Amino acid sequence: MLTKNQATAVGCTAPIFWGLSVSLVRLISETVGVGLGLAINYTIAFVLVFFFFGVPRLSRIPLKYYFCGLGSAITCSITFAFSLATSVDGTQAMEVGMINYLWPALTILFAVLFNGQKAKWWLVIGVLFAFYGIGMVLSGSLVVDFGRFWKHIQTNPFSYCLGLLAAISWAAYSNFTRAWANGENPTTLIFGLDVIIFNFFWLSGIGNSNEITLKGLLIVCCSAFVMGSAYGLWTYGVQKGRITIMAIASYFTPVLSCLFASLLIGASLNSAFWFGVLVVVLGSFICWLATR
Repeated sequence: MLTKNQATAVGCTAPIFWGLSVSLVRLISETVGVGLGLAINYTIAFVLVFFFFGVPRLSRIPLKYYFCGLGSAITCSITFAFSLATSVDGTQAMEVGMINYLWPALTILFAVLFNGQKAKWWLVIGVLFAFYGIGMVLSGSLVVDFGRFWKHIQTNPFSYCLGLLAAISWAAYSNFTRAWANGENPTTLIFGLDVIIFNFFWLSGIGNSNEITLKGLLIVCCSAFVMGSAYGLWTYGVQKGRITIMAIASYFTPVLSCLFASLLIGASLNSAFWFGVLVVVLGSFICWLATR
C-alpha cells in the first residue's frame, strides 16, 4: 500500500501520457482510421489495465457512480476521439486539444462547487484566464478578437464543441470518482465499455477505417499503452493522493502536448498559440493557488 505522497507521485506521471494522447489519437485517425483504429486501441488497452488493475469490487461502488462516473468517462472517451478525428489537420487538432486542456481548471472548479473543496475568491480569475488563453489560441492574437474567434469556431464547430465536452466530462469524472468510487479503481470497467462502444462504431461504419499497416499497428499499440497508463495512474492518484498537487503536474500537459504535436503530427503553432497555452497554464495554476 503506497503512502499518500507516493500515490500523488504516481498520479503526477499521468500528464506525460496525456501530452502524447492528442498526437497519437490524431495519428490513429490518419493511418488506421478512427473506427477500426480505436476499436483495436481500446481492446489492447483493456487487456493492459485488466492485467495491472484487475476488476474493482463492484459491490462497493454505488449505483449513482455507474451512471454519473462511468457515464462521464465514456462521454470523454468518445468526444475526445472524435473531436481529434474530425479536425482538418494537425494544427486544428492541437487547437481542439487545447480546448480539452481546460479540464485542470474545470476539475478544481467542480471540486469547489460539488465536492466540498475550499477555495479563495480568485478561483474565478484563474478560470477566466484559462478560457481567455483558449480565446488567444483560436483567435490567433494576443488580444482576443471575439469576431475572429467566432469565425474560427464556425470553420469546424462540431470538432471544437466535442473538445469542450471532453474537458467538462473528464473534470466531472475526476470529481465523481473521488466522491463516490469508495477507493475502487474503475479503469478496467471504463476500458471494457470503451471496447464495446468503439467496436460497435467500427462494425456500424461510424468513423473511417483504412487498411492496417505495420506503422499503423505500432501507433495503435503505443496509444493503447499511453491511454491505459494515463487513466490508471491518474485514477489511482485522484483516489489515494493529493488532487490539488496532481493538478499542478497536469498544468504542464498542454506544453508537452504542443511539443509532441510539433514533432509527431506537423502542427504549425504560432506565437499567439504558445502565449495562449501559457495563459491556460497560468489560469490553471491560479485555480490551484485558490484552493491552498
